[in-house]
Amino acid sequence: MIAKLLVLLGEPPDAGVQTIVVDGPTASDIIEDSRVAAVTFTGSDRVGALVASRAGAALKKCVLELGGSDPFVVLADADVPAAAAAAVKSRFLNNGQSCIAAKRLLVHRDVHDAFVHELVPHVRELRVGDPAEETTEVGPLARQDLRDSLSEQRARALAAGGRVIAQADAPESAQGAWFSPSIVEVDGNDSVLLTDETFGPLGALTTGADDEELIALANSSRYGLSSSVWSTDRDHASSVSDRVHAGAVFINTISATDPRLPTGGIKASGYGRELGKWGVHELANIQALRIRKT
Repeated sequence: MIAKLLVLLGEPPDAGVQTIVVDGPTASDIIEDSRVAAVTFTGSDRVGALVASRAGAALKKCVLELGGSDPFVVLADADVPAAAAAAVKSRFLNNGQSCIAAKRLLVHRDVHDAFVHELVPHVRELRVGDPAEETTEVGPLARQDLRDSLSEQRARALAAGGRVIAQADAPESAQGAWFSPSIVEVDGNDSVLLTDETFGPLGALTTGADDEELIALANSSRYGLSSSVWSTDRDHASSVSDRVHAGAVFINTISATDPRLPTGGIKASGYGRELGKWGVHELANIQALRIRKT
């Protein structure tokens, strides 16, 4: 799409930005080619590790923006109705297929019941259907294997004691990788929905007794892409967000990319940053220049 836009703006088709679609072995050959100075990859941590190993073997700079299991932390003094509405928006945007979507709803025990009360109708009212229709809010997943993987994760979570607390019905059709948008409440922090990335319209909810437990839950994931913290007290929210291990923290708003701000994660969510001056510097040659006075 970027390459097409540049052509429309008058750039020649063989300008600096080109799009090619290749398989894995060919991608490896491209990374190793001496004409390629650096590599950036967005995708799963499994493939990201392969890309990083190829780039490392060729001694080339690499930026990785990988998966996420973003915590959505609702503190005891949060605006519960606003937090619940935002949680549904964040979890199910782009059919749930977003690295920075809220995937783990971590709710203070004191506001659990009120949060669930607000959350359930928002989920049930999601309009699931044809993505070509303007009124549709959630469509099918990109591929059947993604749907099957998500179904397997939900089955494992339910078998371990999880329970569906909110769900919207998806069309019963053989055409399209449909999955019913749902939130599953789980106990503890060892559920597959808390340890693994759920790339689709499936979220997990669990509770914490206090700030310390919520922070521990937020940091228990091997991912560290983005996060959000909800509280009506800015100082309280900041004190919690300062201790959340993630590449970005949003207070009283959902995670979103902004061209003015660096985007990227830590741990299994990758390294390096995209966007803004930070993204430019990642793939630039920072060259020192010193001229002796004559």
